[in-house]
Amino acid sequence: RNGIAYSSKMMDTDLYELVRKKTCAIAVAWSPTGTHFAVYGKDRKIRLWHHASGKCVVTYDERPKVYDKQLLLSSKKSPSSNGSSSSSSSSMDAIEYGKRAATEREMNDTPIFSGGTNTSTTDNGDEDDDVILSRDSAEQLMTIQFDETGKYLLIPTILGIKVIDWARNKVVSIVGKSDASSLRFVSFVVCPGDAKVDRQMQLARTGGSSTAMNHDDKDHAIAKLSDALLVALAYKKRRLFVFSHVDPLMQKMSSGSSSEEQSAALMRRDVLNEPPDADDLMLSNIERASQQQTHDNTALGKEAILRTTMGDIHMKLFASEVPKTVENFCGLARKGYYDNITFHRIIKGFMLQTGDPEGDGTGGESLWGGEFEDEFVRDLRHDRPFTVSMANAGPNTNGSQFFITTVPTPWLDNKHTVFGRVTKGMSLCTSIENVKTDRHDKPLDEISILSVDIL
Repeated sequence: RNGIAYSSKMMDTDLYELVRKKTCAIAVAWSPTGTHFAVYGKDRKIRLWHHASGKCVVTYDERPKVYDKQLLLSSKKSPSSNGSSSSSSSSMDAIEYGKRAATEREMNDTPIFSGGTNTSTTDNGDEDDDVILSRDSAEQLMTIQFDETGKYLLIPTILGIKVIDWARNKVVSIVGKSDASSLRFVSFVVCPGDAKVDRQMQLARTGGSSTAMNHDDKDHAIAKLSDALLVALAYKKRRLFVFSHVDPLMQKMSSGSSSEEQSAALMRRDVLNEPPDADDLMLSNIERASQQQTHDNTALGKEAILRTTMGDIHMKLFASEVPKTVENFCGLARKGYYDNITFHRIIKGFMLQTGDPEGDGTGGESLWGGEFEDEFVRDLRHDRPFTVSMANAGPNTNGSQFFITTVPTPWLDNKHTVFGRVTKGMSLCTSIENVKTDRHDKPLDEISILSVDIL
């Protein structure tokens, strides 16, 4: 009956799996063929059932503890930015993962992981204020979906939207992977590429003229197939994100367009029509304050000399390319901010980090107080050793800390702002790189910046 092959749900199937695991469903998706259905549980596990037998075919575990283990395993193999470790499976360093994990914990207290219902109440039965605020800022639901063939299951995760070939139990793609550092996708819909033409409707619209239909068929035969779209929503973001196989920036790059045309294409891609949030207003105030000051290359400085306890390191500064970052560095240096600050983290075969008055990687602030935005320039890359770059805790969180690489580190591109290169004192950097450190990468013998000269 109805394609069901079992007689008892409790004895013959896995349909009571959620009850046994003391969890509940927050999202359900059926395959277009009707043979399988998937359930996203509150325990962050996605289970796929066979409809006829009621058996669970496969389970995907998206709990944060799974990514914690991956990061822990990879941390023993390769270093990454800010002295932390980079995960080869997720391409995240520990600081970036920490930021994403914090978002996941925040989402636990929202209706997203309760299927849209509020389960937190006060003693008198009223909703908790934190839950109300959370709901007001993120009235969103988690969704999962099969593609139109039923072969692929799409799941929003901490890494982006995973596209899984569930029959082979293989992730074939991750949509929005490059955007997942700042966006946590929660719901989406897949829009197939080519519309199916209703010929009867077309004949009715053309008054039964076959000539017009033949003309349309010719145009359709030579036309390029339209591109499939994936439209997504992200946590606490008031906009739609549309993904396709067509990248306007890559098209410009492949056609040999200039960098200005590529930047213009990127700007045309995004429609920024929502009201500014608190972060936008803060950045706007910082920019307005900076515009009131006079900026010229002499004030910013073209070169700097780090006078350290082991010798001098000469650096070239890119004042024209990244003026705000260089202004921050020069301003702090002229105030004596970096005087007697230690190199608190040194990783051989990676980098030397300094600029924290606390001496443990947790302190420091910008010239204006607080943090300021990134300045990414296509020509300033982490493509060579002895690159000087800003340390941060995620996008637009620059303060006073910076680091000097000792090897090429291309995975840091578009994550950390490059603002200088070492021009003299490379051997000194190598000597500092080889000092003995403890298990936290802190030098056993203190190495400090005595002063910084801006030229």
